[in-house]
Amino acid sequence: MSVLRPLDKLPSLNTATILLVGTEDALLQQLADSMLKEDCASELKVHLAKSLPLPSSVNRPRIDLIVFVVNLHSKYSLQNTEESLRHVDASFFLGKVCFLATGAGRESHCSIHRHTVVKLAHTYQSPLLYCDLEVEGFRATMAQRLVRVLQICAGHVPGVSALNLLSLLRSSEGPSLEDL
Repeated sequence: MSVLRPLDKLPSLNTATILLVGTEDALLQQLADSMLKEDCASELKVHLAKSLPLPSSVNRPRIDLIVFVVNLHSKYSLQNTEESLRHVDASFFLGKVCFLATGAGRESHCSIHRHTVVKLAHTYQSPLLYCDLEVEGFRATMAQRLVRVLQICAGHVPGVSALNLLSLLRSSEGPSLEDL
């Protein structure tokens, strides 16, 4: 039970591994199932965790991408994410971490303001994606997007690295926090 580092395990040949971290077990499992349905040239492995740190295990594969899923309807979800972030090595934030905010569609039920999650993503210099995971069509589209990002982070897309992707995603974002 220690800090999660991106290069503490050797990569497996033609394998891409994603770690979904969040408190909503059912939504994470549905997202994982949608991801596994996607066509992927690599062998896709999806691991789910309620929080970090992960139990130390010799059999755990190298993790290519961590997605922190924050439910905007639950303050516990945000608190859990903030606590889990302390167990991630800083080098993971060089393009191998992203945040996924869910539940933004029903803003009247939100207990976390969107600006709070935007600030969290900005603090960790990581992309923030929005998706209502309860809607099948949105979930399938997000699964498709995450599989593509995972392939890039695993190094399976020639000519594009996780850092390239991070800079592309950052340049396509809206105004900076200072402008808000």
